[in-house]
Amino acid sequence: MTHPFLTQLPRHGLAGYVTALVDQLAPVEKIIHGNDRKARTYLKMLEGLPAIDPTDIDLDRGLIRIGQPQDLRADDRCALREALRTMIPWRKGPFDVFGLQVDSEWVSSLKWDRVRPHLAPLKGRRILDIGSSCGYYMFRMVADAPEFVLGIEPYLTFYFQFQLLQRYIRAARVFTLPLRLEAFPVMSGCFDTVFCMGILYHQRNPLRTLEKIRSMLGRGGQLILETLILAEDGDAVFAPPGRYAKMNNVFTIPTVLRLEKWLHTAGYGAVRCVDVTPTTLIEQRHTDWINSESLEDFLDPGNPARTVEGHPAPVRAVVLAQA
Repeated sequence: MTHPFLTQLPRHGLAGYVTALVDQLAPVEKIIHGNDRKARTYLKMLEGLPAIDPTDIDLDRGLIRIGQPQDLRADDRCALREALRTMIPWRKGPFDVFGLQVDSEWVSSLKWDRVRPHLAPLKGRRILDIGSSCGYYMFRMVADAPEFVLGIEPYLTFYFQFQLLQRYIRAARVFTLPLRLEAFPVMSGCFDTVFCMGILYHQRNPLRTLEKIRSMLGRGGQLILETLILAEDGDAVFAPPGRYAKMNNVFTIPTVLRLEKWLHTAGYGAVRCVDVTPTTLIEQRHTDWINSESLEDFLDPGNPARTVEGHPAPVRAVVLAQA
């Protein structure tokens, strides 16, 4: 099966990249279409969703709204709510889906509000969102009329969350592929803007990751990098021994200065940090739409400036760079 992105992507010089994507997608599509128990559950659920035409859609506010409560019949409401609950945990959001409130773990509008004022205009640009989750940020980009937005999201729950939302939003030229960055082909110079938010600290070799992203940006293209940082002066990097905030896959937390050096080494220019913000319980918290612990459980109850392991509590920076 050919992914919709492959049939609709503008083909200006991209035939080789499209072929590479087909090769990469072959095993993924096989999983998505029947060889994975979780995928089969989600596919069956999506097939049973009610066909609804939303009376209106608002993608340009913190709470993304799809339709109105009166668009649904009572039995449709039950089916849709069951589908949304089946896809817990909802990490990014929030969403109002025909009056059903999906109160995600992260209030993602807060991060978007910190990032958006610093973006190069997105109109007409080719955008890649690495680790796109349910597509919250991609849907927020639609208001700026990009040429297309492509997300890559390897976790099937989040991938299918996007598929559910997109079934009703029907945003033109917005796509998600179920791939890790490591499996994504190097589409040299293809993108004008790349978002890499909440990803870098999960990479064993952050410099190599930044170099790969650099190769995918066209000349003058913009990287929006949001990541955990060590909130202190100087050129240093913290490699957590064991877990960090109960996560076992956090490999490197640099100071802003070290992060800027990585970017220069990877070939970027115009590097600048535009925001440093501690993560708070206002932005990340437990809700009824996740089935796991959240920030409050990751911090030392006697000293919220430290994690439960005794490390500095999460602080995130937004750094912009140009290819």
